[in-house]
Amino acid sequence: MDVDVDVLGREIQKIALQNAVRYGSSPKRDVVLKRMLAEHPELRQAAKEVAALVQAEIERIESLSSEERATELNALAPELLAELAAKELEPKRAPAGLPELPRARDELVVMRFAPNPNGAATLGSARGIIINSEYARRYGGKFILRFDDTDPVLKRPLLDAYLWYLQDCAWLDAEPDELVIASERIDLYYTYAEELIERGAAYVCFCPAETFKAYKDHKTPCPCRTASVEATRGYWERMLSGGYEEKQAVLRIKTDITHPDPALRDWVAFRILKRDHPRVGERYIVWPMLDFESAIEDHVLGITHIIRGKDLMKSEQRQRYLYEYFGWTYPHTMLWGKIRMQEFGKFSTSALRKAIERGEYEGWDDPRLPTLRALWRRGFQPEAIRKFFISIGVTQTDIAVSMKNLYAENRKMVDPKAPRYFFVRNPVAVELQGFDYRIVKALKHPEGTKYREIPTSNTVYLADTDVAKLTPGQHVRLKYLCTIEVEGVNPLRARVMAEATQPAPAGMPVIQWVPTNGIVVRVKRPDGMDEGLGELLIADERDNVVQFERYGFVRIDTVAETEKGIEVVAYFAH
Repeated sequence: MDVDVDVLGREIQKIALQNAVRYGSSPKRDVVLKRMLAEHPELRQAAKEVAALVQAEIERIESLSSEERATELNALAPELLAELAAKELEPKRAPAGLPELPRARDELVVMRFAPNPNGAATLGSARGIIINSEYARRYGGKFILRFDDTDPVLKRPLLDAYLWYLQDCAWLDAEPDELVIASERIDLYYTYAEELIERGAAYVCFCPAETFKAYKDHKTPCPCRTASVEATRGYWERMLSGGYEEKQAVLRIKTDITHPDPALRDWVAFRILKRDHPRVGERYIVWPMLDFESAIEDHVLGITHIIRGKDLMKSEQRQRYLYEYFGWTYPHTMLWGKIRMQEFGKFSTSALRKAIERGEYEGWDDPRLPTLRALWRRGFQPEAIRKFFISIGVTQTDIAVSMKNLYAENRKMVDPKAPRYFFVRNPVAVELQGFDYRIVKALKHPEGTKYREIPTSNTVYLADTDVAKLTPGQHVRLKYLCTIEVEGVNPLRARVMAEATQPAPAGMPVIQWVPTNGIVVRVKRPDGMDEGLGELLIADERDNVVQFERYGFVRIDTVAETEKGIEVVAYFAH
């Protein structure tokens, strides 16, 4: 690592201290590391070494009191401490589209977003991340990212997805104040299960699923329900030690066996799954169901408000039995309906994962997918996504919206700053009679004053779709270059009629073109791939959003030197 370690250490110290002072807790390793690599991209190749230095600094800061952290930050970087103080004084405005949270003024608001990391975050995930974090920010509260990853079979976690979610939260300006991973807290859930057993509120059931269903449908308790606490404790210990096979035994919560809704009668809290877990391996064989794990975590983490889909109302009803047994107060709940993007339909991470594994998509950032990784690669601005979902708000009505709404929001943010370039699909060469070599100046932005220079000879390339519309004798303006008269279309021939300095007559077609030194450009789109030629200067715009004139906005993804010259891959936004 060719870097001054002392300088690097001070940078890490400043960022970690600012994070600790801002949130009043230990610095978050992933947040500090991500910010370091973002501000110093040259360190990315030494990410492991930087991560070790970050961890060492965090351990040092953890030994300091809040006052010592603030004093140290003031001595090291007083401007960062002043920046935090200024943020505290900023008025917290209520964003449009979001209703008030009930009783939010009477308590510290704690919100959570709890995905299963079985794939990359989708637009549906973005809604949960944005709204929950926005409420926490609005009331000066706390936002928790919790991975509900306790199903190693049907919704098997994807290891990469844990980091992806953190990156997506940071991208959306929704960095969590706390990170919780359920699979690493299984022993905590065992503790509460054992307390329920001691209270006689839970029992081990050996009935096959079909047999229990028959009892349940007849509102009749199964024979297992009457086992003593001592016997149940023994059965539970045998479950934990591997004495039973999968589906041979489950732990059920005692509810009202005569409840009108069968789904609420003695529901399963734990089941046996003798499978490895991608994160914790084979450490556990008894896994909590989501309703149990989530209920316990919401209490332990002090969650005050929950926003959940209206289709999950029964989860709350099941969980309330636990809260009553323990004497806890259930969080305030708000329900929202499903959101469907017309161009994508239903968001199913499991279905997307299977399609990717089948090779139907290149990966989780394929431009055809509704994932945040795909939208980032296409050049969408996180502010546009935030505004889009905040404007929708929280409503129990199911919503169907078009991506055009998001395109419009994104356009407002990229249009004023995206530089313009020429790109032609399926290029067709045309020789310009009466034209000499020159360097053409073209505006980088129609409302700006900066120009780009395009070295041009008497041969240029036009898009095949434009060529198909040309007829002999027609006059066409090549933007910034000249007006031509089409002399023939097969092969294409043209004669220069006027310089670009002379205004084009009203109604004359104005089209883009690319000189002979153009570079190969491939544009990945949701509906396929476009190939063509683009201006040489496009190669200088890697990672930037630009507009290809009369084509659309794209993000320049990769620039590579090949045997044939420079080749660019861009992702189409809209």
